[in-house]
Amino acid sequence: MDTRTPEQRSRIMRSVGSRHTAPEMIVRKLIHGLGFRFRLHQKRLPGSPDLVLARHGAVIFVNGCFWHGHDCSKGRLPKTRLDFWVPKIRRNQARDTDATKALEADGWRVLTIWQCETKDSQLLRRRLKKFFGRKQRGRL
Repeated sequence: MDTRTPEQRSRIMRSVGSRHTAPEMIVRKLIHGLGFRFRLHQKRLPGSPDLVLARHGAVIFVNGCFWHGHDCSKGRLPKTRLDFWVPKIRRNQARDTDATKALEADGWRVLTIWQCETKDSQLLRRRLKKFFGRKQRGRL
């Protein structure tokens, strides 16, 4: 049972942004600190990746665990309106898969970072360094 009225829940869900989110800002700061420069939300690319590092042939998606159906505690489905949420999350996952396949077919390297992964900045930093290999120009 939802503890909010339908109007309250609707207002809360409408207020959730898709760009410049807190997890995205964490990733951007880490990548910038590694010496990389990037473009944001390139609509010309499939899936409109959150970060595009064209010089390195790489794109990064920063996905919210709930909205993209991650298998973690934040990715759990709500207990109500499953007839709405299950198809919505499945469509998001299918769209993510299609975008990744299209980008990889065009020669891009794709990294997906989940919201829950942004909580441990040292682990995330190591993951980013591994993704970029030895191409870092900034501080290691």
